[in-house]
Amino acid sequence: MLELTEPDARARAVGAANTLWYDRGVLRATNTDVEGFIGNLDAAAPGWDRTDEALVLGSGGSARAVVFGLLERGIGRVHVINRTAARAQALADQFGSRVAAEGWDRLEALLPNAGLFVNTTSLGMHGQPPLALDVELLPSHAVVVDIVYVPLQTALLGAARARGLRTADGLGMLLHQAVRGFELWFGHRPQVTPELRALVEADLTKA
Repeated sequence: MLELTEPDARARAVGAANTLWYDRGVLRATNTDVEGFIGNLDAAAPGWDRTDEALVLGSGGSARAVVFGLLERGIGRVHVINRTAARAQALADQFGSRVAAEGWDRLEALLPNAGLFVNTTSLGMHGQPPLALDVELLPSHAVVVDIVYVPLQTALLGAARARGLRTADGLGMLLHQAVRGFELWFGHRPQVTPELRALVEADLTKA
């Protein structure tokens, strides 16, 4: 029987593995959420990582992947906001001094310096209340990310685009996440093309 080795650094940091592959007789594990998030941003908003400060809303598994990816890319300061302060603090404690836990009441005060804003909560998803956020408080160079993909354009992304800010949505993250898994399983790295995205969008529309 195959034995699973110790998960890689990304899986350990996120606290979960979502991809297993067979490598020279060993069953290995990783988490592709990190690569999906970063790959999506690189494609949708090149140069996004020139900012030194990011604001992440939420502290669940997706937030851990996002924070790890931001630190991996060299973002100097990551603020994590969650309605449950203890959960935000636990995430900050896990990742060290470059991550700060903040209360929900600090949201508006932190927006003006956030070159990157990421919503990892379910707010804005179908069946959930919208995220109440004044995008006018963000700097003009800010990039806004919403990992929700149903609907494809949340109220947050719509408001950000209307203001002229660059954005990245949850479908892009999903597609770029699949790239790494496909490569590990089949030895070929696929490309996320407009045609591929259009096909997936069409399927989501039918659902």
